[in-house]
Parts: sequence; structure tokens; C-alpha cells
Amino acid sequence: MKQFILEKSDADIISHGGLSLIGLAIKKYTNLTNSIDKLIPLRHGTKHSDIIKIYTALLCIGKNDFEAINTIESEYYFTHAMDVQEIPSESTLRQRMDTYAKSFLPIVEKANLDFLINIKPELTPIYTGHRPLDVDVTPMDNSGSKKEGVSRTYKGHDGYAPMPAYLGQEGYCIKFELREGKQHCQSGTPEFLKDALKSAQKITNQPILLRLDSGNDAIENIDVILDHNANNAEKNDVDFLIKWNPRKQNKDEWLKFADEQNTWTYPREGKRVSLFRIEEERVWRGHTYKIQRVMQVIERSIDKFGQYILIPEIEIQGWWTSLLLSDEEIIQLYCDHGTSEQFHSEFKTDMDIERLPSGKFDTNALVLGCSMLAYNILRWIGQNGLLGPDSPKRKKAKRRRIKTVIQELMYVAVRIIKSSRRIKLAFGRYNVNFIIFEKLHRKLLMN
Repeated sequence: MKQFILEKSDADIISHGGLSLIGLAIKKYTNLTNSIDKLIPLRHGTKHSDIIKIYTALLCIGKNDFEAINTIESEYYFTHAMDVQEIPSESTLRQRMDTYAKSFLPIVEKANLDFLINIKPELTPIYTGHRPLDVDVTPMDNSGSKKEGVSRTYKGHDGYAPMPAYLGQEGYCIKFELREGKQHCQSGTPEFLKDALKSAQKITNQPILLRLDSGNDAIENIDVILDHNANNAEKNDVDFLIKWNPRKQNKDEWLKFADEQNTWTYPREGKRVSLFRIEEERVWRGHTYKIQRVMQVIERSIDKFGQYILIPEIEIQGWWTSLLLSDEEIIQLYCDHGTSEQFHSEFKTDMDIERLPSGKFDTNALVLGCSMLAYNILRWIGQNGLLGPDSPKRKKAKRRRIKTVIQELMYVAVRIIKSSRRIKLAFGRYNVNFIIFEKLHRKLLMN
């Protein structure tokens, strides 16, 4: 092996050339800059919009801590790529986000929605023709910290319990609400759903299927959905699929009821399964709703290892739904709801936001808002850049993880060549992603 000689070049080379795509997406498809700067006047110092755009850029390269601003390689490139005037100090970044967190957050959320409305992402339907809208709580472990709002979550650790909403099989995030760890998943959910449904139908005019876990089994949520449909008669109705919470149901009574239905199947020796559908009345604020519930009763007298069970095990599950599909299809559609766990992981692991950077609750809520905008831009870049014939050879997939997008298209080494009127990004001769990068850049400019 030959010995390498290490030396420092005079060339201006940076490792995160992909940020030019992020800056272009924010400038072309959102009104973030004007909205913040006009709403919150500033006499001197770094512009408010620059603070948010710079922090969003850091999130797009997998850095959520405020100290990461000290690692920016080329201030010249960074300011031009993100269309900002200057790079603030770490203390300015932190203090500004602490001071204006509540004012900034609605603007950032509006910018996120504007991006999705204007970019018109392709949303792959499920076989029923619906675009899924998956809502669920995802606890974030912040153990060992004294951050505001950190408390015991249902996962058994100290942290937060935010609730995101993902649209489409691609998992675009249309809302991400920070919550205290101890907050019950149903608390505040009706208001959350009202906003999420309105946002979803601004992005797509196709039918939507809302899926919720058993923690959100509440007639109040169904009332929100039906009320939304009644007030938006010109649009497709939102269908729902909500896991039933059996709470203190008597399993023996349900087994007896299943015997009366006489719908047993026997997938293996010692196990029988009954599927049937019932209609139940639920009352909310003086209104009586008749809602269908698919039921599944399972009795096991022999476990999967062939061991006989002294007292047979009885398992009951149910799913509230407005869909007129077979019982088996309803169960399978709910199983697909588990895909949202992958989207949670991309936020918490790929973008490294599980341990939120601030001790203040409102600032961490703003961090989630910025991460939502960063996530959606990265998701769009991945869907339009890493799935086509020009993309690097990888296993066939419906989507690429955010981690892959960051590695392949954000961390692209380029040389900065300056001229009087233009900036040229020179890619390496053997860079396999140049064609993709060029295509994405052209697409962002043309849309």
C-alpha cells in the first residue's frame, strides 16, 4: 500500500453540496421568508427567516443541536445555498428560537403545508383507491434530562409523546405536535384531527382513509370525521379504520357470541378463529351513531410449539370502520398502519431528533416543526431522485429512507467555483449522483 501525503488544498470544497436543493425548495415552494420577516419586525441582527432556514438546513444533514452551526464548512456556500445573509452564532441561534418559538411555529407549519400543496407530491393509493392518513403517538426517550415537559411515557421511560400525521404510502408528514410524555394519546386528538383532515384535503382531492390505534378509540374522534365530511360535501368523504379498545370486556362472553355466529376457521390444530361483523350504537353529545365493527375471536388450546394449554387462551380484537370491505381486508388494511413506525424511526434515528436539543418545551416544539419541513423536502428528493433508472443500483423499493437521501444527496462533495455573477458547483468526475442531482435541480426550477 502506498503512503498517502496529507495536505490542505486552496480549493473551496464542501461536503454537503445537497443543501442547494433544500434552499431552492424552500424559496420556490414556500413563503417562509416573507411570512416571518413581515410578521415579526426586527431592527438589527440576523433576519428571523435566516434563523429558521439555517436550522432547517442543519436538520437536513442530520444535525439537530445548536452547536452544529459551528461546524459549517463554507459560509460563502451556505449563505448562497440557503439564500441567507449571514450565519449567526450558536448563542444567537438558540436565543432567537427560545424567544420567538411560539410566533415562529405557526409560520413554519404553514410553510410545510405550502410546500406539499405547491410541490404536488405523488401519493400512491392503496388498492381501495384511498390515500392513507396514519396518526399515532411516538414516544421520544429523553431520559436523564430536566427538559420542560419531559415526564413518564407509556413506554416506561422519561421523554415526550408527540403525535405526527403521515399522508400517503410515502409518509409525507402534514402535522407533528409535541406533547408531554405523561399526556394521554387521546387528549387533544380531536382538535389535532380537525387540522390534519383539512390539511390532507388541501394536498390531495383523492379519497382518504384515516387509521388510528386503539388508544384513540373514542366516539369523539368519529364525530370529528363525520362532522368534517358533512361540512365538506363537495369533497370525497374521509373513511376511517380505528382499532377497538376492549378495555374490560368479558372474553368468555365474546367466545360464546362467536359460537353463535358459527364462522370458525381452523388454521392449525389447537387454534380456531372466528371473524364476524356487528353494528353498535354509540352516543356523543345527544347524537346516536350506528357504527360497524369487525370482530376477531381467537381460541388457542395448543400453542405454536405444539404444547397443550391447560386453560385455553382467548384473544379478542376489533376494528371500527366505515369501509364496506370483507373482514379479512379490513384487518389487513389496519396491519398496514404499522408502516408508520418506519416513519417515526426516520425522524428519531435518521434525522437524530429523538433527544430534542432545548430545555424549553416551546423551542422543542419549533424544532419538531422545522424537522417536519426538512423531512418532507428530503422525502420528496428521495422519491424523485433515488427511485428512477438513473439512481444508484439498490434493491427495488417504494421509497428510500431519509438516511439514504442524506447520505447519497445531501453529503455530496463539490468544489465551489466563483465568478462575478454565478456560482458553479463542480462535482467529481466519477460522482454517480451527478445526473440525479442535476435532474432534481432542474425539476425544482421548472415546477
